[in-house]
Amino acid sequence: MKRYLIFGLVLIQLLFVNMLTAAQTGKCQEKCLPIYKNELYSFEERVKDVLSRMTLEEKVSQMATTAIAIPRLEIPQYEWSNECLHGLARAGKTTVFPQSIGLGATFDPDLVYRMADAISSEARVYYEQAQEKGNWGKYTGLTFFSPNVNLYRDPRWGRGQETYGEDPYLTSRLGVAFVKGLQGNDKKYMKTIACAKHFAVHSGPEGKRRYFNASATTKDMYETYLPAFKALVQEGKVGSVMGAHNRINGIPCNGNRELLVDILRKDWGFKGYVTSDCNSLSLFVTDHKVCKNKEQAAALAANSGLNLNCGWIYKASLVKAVQDGLVKESTVDSLLSTLLMARFKLGLFDNPKKVIYRKIDRNVVNSKTHQDIAYEAALKSMVLLENKNGLLPLKKDINYLYVTGPNANNPDALIGNYFGASDRLTTFFEGIAQKVPVGTTLQYRQGVMLNMVASNNWTVKEAAESDVVIACMGLTNMLEGESMDAIASNEKGDVLNLSLPEAQLNFLRDLKENVDKHQKKLVVVLTGGCPIILTEIRELADALIYAWYPGEAGGKALGDILFGNESPSGRVPITFVKSLEDLPPFENYNMEGRTYKYMKKVPLYPFGYGLSYTTFEYTGLNMPSTIKAGEALIVSVKVKNTGMTDADEVVQLYISDDVASVQNPIRRLAAFTRVSLKSGEEKNVVLTVQPDMMSVITDCNQRMIESGEFTISVGGGQPVFQTQSYVNGRVNVEGSKKLEL
Repeated sequence: MKRYLIFGLVLIQLLFVNMLTAAQTGKCQEKCLPIYKNELYSFEERVKDVLSRMTLEEKVSQMATTAIAIPRLEIPQYEWSNECLHGLARAGKTTVFPQSIGLGATFDPDLVYRMADAISSEARVYYEQAQEKGNWGKYTGLTFFSPNVNLYRDPRWGRGQETYGEDPYLTSRLGVAFVKGLQGNDKKYMKTIACAKHFAVHSGPEGKRRYFNASATTKDMYETYLPAFKALVQEGKVGSVMGAHNRINGIPCNGNRELLVDILRKDWGFKGYVTSDCNSLSLFVTDHKVCKNKEQAAALAANSGLNLNCGWIYKASLVKAVQDGLVKESTVDSLLSTLLMARFKLGLFDNPKKVIYRKIDRNVVNSKTHQDIAYEAALKSMVLLENKNGLLPLKKDINYLYVTGPNANNPDALIGNYFGASDRLTTFFEGIAQKVPVGTTLQYRQGVMLNMVASNNWTVKEAAESDVVIACMGLTNMLEGESMDAIASNEKGDVLNLSLPEAQLNFLRDLKENVDKHQKKLVVVLTGGCPIILTEIRELADALIYAWYPGEAGGKALGDILFGNESPSGRVPITFVKSLEDLPPFENYNMEGRTYKYMKKVPLYPFGYGLSYTTFEYTGLNMPSTIKAGEALIVSVKVKNTGMTDADEVVQLYISDDVASVQNPIRRLAAFTRVSLKSGEEKNVVLTVQPDMMSVITDCNQRMIESGEFTISVGGGQPVFQTQSYVNGRVNVEGSKKLEL
């Protein structure tokens, strides 16, 4: 027995020694690794180490869109350019959510956050699978050129569909939510990297974007064009910013040190990297004509703080610019270190098992959960503009329904631009077919082409035999958007006449005439990213829905709204004007007369407008009568659903400075929230107005809160005649306070 005991003790000792030796060997191996490969060191230390091992040529090779592999350092190729504006774009199978302007119409930051979180999960899965296939090419990276937080200052801009609308506050709330959802909340690693674009004053004309000079006052910059970018930097901690193609006040955005260093980094504390828009640097020579050659262009960008060149100028000319003394190599080191830090934070150089975002379930792509978010977003985005005599929702006992129009069964009407591939796309006709009551006759004919007259008018005659005609009209990405995509546009993607194509208008006129003869009804559903002039169309339509580009679930959402399974709750995020004459010149970037904040003309549909199948009543506005300058204002109001239908209401708070010492917005959106109310239900809603919403930009270019009286309005829209219910109150601000710009 004693012999066995001694043998056991010896065996235990041997096992302990072997374990200790193995552990020490592991530690030795880890310590013997180069610092940049050793996860025991901080990201900062690892970046510094790998940078010290690179030649100048290798450094510059990492600062272009395609960062080539450096085999001797075991650094793989990486593609910096990717897109995910409303779903993973230009990649494989994915979930297609509503285009950004439709998301603006939801007034729902929580929804946008959940959508962005879904997008980044799908992006991670796609990245991992692409790597396994050895696919390092275009649109495989985790660094995205989204969101677009430019202000939709002019409705003629074809790329306005990519934005959240015309209001800086709404844009900032939705933009921050998107960034947070995209980048994740892990303390060490980033899920993906978002990009605030196009910094900073950029909104058409699309055809002139590569050489256009946008002239903007300091007041307009800080009151309108910069606030959303600032919010994404300071609140969202956005990982990257993209400079715009154009010039601002004579200086190209990607060679503008005041923008990229003084404002972005010094004033706002930005820590991420700045990328150019694609091929912008070559424009310094060819279009802006501020540089004589490629080396000067590379030097101007690098010395202005541009980390990444989406294009070829850095790759072709930055090394020579350093050799010629135009750029210091230490500047290159500083710019590249920020880019390398981004790749380390994505976990691209670490053990995959230790990176939480590399473990996402691959079945998440276009999963039921993500499809449900797409449906919710589509439902909340659609805006009911007209509903004469309560035509909608359609009665369940309807006998004959006729669907027509170029966008009734057109997938392009769902996706806008920068879209992904989904096998779940449901067109409007398909969605109506899914929801139509059994026993109801359903007929479909296209009737007219997108921008061409039909060869016969058979549809016009036949449609009038039905009880209700649903005409799905509007624009698609063929007619508006980025210039290279809008292949049927004669205006490089802009919509200068703010009108439907004449072929569609004539078809609607003929359709309405025939429908009226037979005493039937016409529902018009419009798609598009711009607020086309609807003065005539609202007269033709018995009910009018603006659906934007609603994504893969657009048909399903429309079907549920038409048949009353859901109540419409979208609100327009941009002003619909009555006439082109109500707009300043397109190329004028002065904000006077633009957007609801500065426009004195009465619009057709004001910013924030939208109808419901129910009615809401606002009462009991409560807030302090006086606050001190610099304090937040807490406002509460009672909102009651006074109708027979359960529905969502978008509660909007507007503030007006009644005694400002300088020219100030007529009013501005200062708080909002979505609230769900059952029929007869009442809720107390609390809103907070932050101090900066009570500030002005003075003639000395300072942001000040001035003493005096402010008018507060809370309701289902602006305090204008088109809004069904709102309440007003006043608050007095004592003292003054200077805020940072």
